[in-house]
Amino acid sequence: MTLPEIQELLRVEEVLESRWPETKIEPSLDRISHLMTLLGDPQLAYPVIHLTGTNGKTSTARMIESLLSAMGLKTGLVTSPHLHQVTERIRLSGEPIPVEKFVEIYDELEPYLAIVDSESLSNGGPAMSYFEVLTGMAFAAFADAPVDVAVVEVGMGGTWDATNVVSPLVSVVTPIGLDHADYLGDTVELIATEKSGIIKAGSIAVLAYQDSIPAEVLLQRAALVDAMVARQGVEFSVRDRALAIGGQVLSLDGLNGTYDEILLPLFGAHQAANASVALAAVVAFFGGTLTLDIDAIREGFGAATSPGRLEVVRRSPTVIVDAAHNPHGAKALADTLLNEFNFDEIIAVVGVFGDKDATGIFQELEPIVDHVIVTQSSSSRAMPSSELMKIAASVFGSDRVFEVSDLNSALDKAVADSIRPLSEDTVGILVTGSVVTVGEARTYLRKKFAR
Repeated sequence: MTLPEIQELLRVEEVLESRWPETKIEPSLDRISHLMTLLGDPQLAYPVIHLTGTNGKTSTARMIESLLSAMGLKTGLVTSPHLHQVTERIRLSGEPIPVEKFVEIYDELEPYLAIVDSESLSNGGPAMSYFEVLTGMAFAAFADAPVDVAVVEVGMGGTWDATNVVSPLVSVVTPIGLDHADYLGDTVELIATEKSGIIKAGSIAVLAYQDSIPAEVLLQRAALVDAMVARQGVEFSVRDRALAIGGQVLSLDGLNGTYDEILLPLFGAHQAANASVALAAVVAFFGGTLTLDIDAIREGFGAATSPGRLEVVRRSPTVIVDAAHNPHGAKALADTLLNEFNFDEIIAVVGVFGDKDATGIFQELEPIVDHVIVTQSSSSRAMPSSELMKIAASVFGSDRVFEVSDLNSALDKAVADSIRPLSEDTVGILVTGSVVTVGEARTYLRKKFAR
């Protein structure tokens, strides 16, 4: 990036960050709908695959994007949150939107944002939020490109999420569990009800494997709006998976046949399950009966990436970053580390947001982690390391837990603790707890090991 581009991006980021944060929700689609109307409804200018769920959304969305790109389609992808830079949230043809285009789109939308803000404020509501504006920018960017298909990940929930102004051909629901209870409800049933709102009439609902309660909620919603349903474990599934260098080889039973010898450069049974959902979504997008070109499928999965999700960012020592931020994600992480990596010892660096179930996360990690270094990211949402220390000690015992409040210093300690000159033990370093923790860790480690 040039200096002028950096300055312009910082200008736009400062304005965006002055808005209502994306963690604060006022359940209404009025503001985003008004903006879309003013812009000529760009979200209706292209077919959409819409995704919600508690875990696996971003990985699945990126796999779908990669598959569609391999088939020659021009794609748009919107995900959240970002690891490093806000432009990562809006992707065009597999790449983050150029800074120049990001700034241009914002400047074009600014007069319309002012209109929506003014009307909402005059009616006693809030101005548009950070997430609402970014969503509007993504939809406008996709129409401007133009894209052949947009892959849209919800920010939080479903029914009242700003992305839910689209009319999807395919609605994807990844596994649902307890998360964001303060905003979505304190039971799995309530959360599933909120997320089921993305299933629309005339769409195909592609449902990842669900526990019984969310499964019932989703099927009731599909029946209510007369949407077709494809269920993991019934209409599609993972037939087989085998570990491979740098990932795994899959055989997937799709909606219309079996797709064999697929190399997925991602680790974990949960990523295999995500791949199964992604394939089903793409097959459904093309009508559900067309057999897709196996070479394109292999190319798409082979190019799939999921930064910050069980990502090996360094060897010697091996450093793995994973943005698990709830017990469900931590369990998938622990299972993968246990079954697909051969560490004699694991040192975990953990920083968690204050509104997350830190106890549940630690309980899932405890069987496979030897020592924990609790820390905190720069985010205002980060749980203070002193508080996290108490929670970790209650699970691991005080002798297995260390507190280093500064994240960079915590990473330095983990690296230093992993060095065993007189031992043949293989020590792994795990960094987890939140997307921000992982993003900041990735940035620091790249600089540290580039010296």
